[in-house]
Amino acid sequence: MKKRTVRTIVTTALAMIFVGVWTTAWAAGGDAKAGKEKYDTLCFVCHGTSGKGDGVAAAGLPVKPRDHTNGDYMNAQSNQRLFDVIKKGGPAVELDKNMPPWGGSLSDQEIKNIIAYIRSLAVPKYEPKK
Repeated sequence: MKKRTVRTIVTTALAMIFVGVWTTAWAAGGDAKAGKEKYDTLCFVCHGTSGKGDGVAAAGLPVKPRDHTNGDYMNAQSNQRLFDVIKKGGPAVELDKNMPPWGGSLSDQEIKNIIAYIRSLAVPKYEPKK
């Protein structure tokens, strides 16, 4: 085998290992219990107390808030995607303008905690890729 081909294979394998380790560490980096506390304070108004997108403000919004219990949709979203939505807000990630950016109010760890809690709501249950 040519050195260039071997180098490409090794580089690709190392990148795949890194992504797998990073994804596992990411998922393990959030505390769902702490995330629920923040969710119940900030997110429930639109997303509802059970995460179904039926909060008290939902009826007045032009776009229904995301149903966090919808595992078919939520489980397909990466942790990074959820992080960006929460931190930067809807318009920054081409979603509805009514999803506010929470990056000025929440630390990165608090956002990870909320993601861990959101992951616990999905039906079917979220299973991180290994």
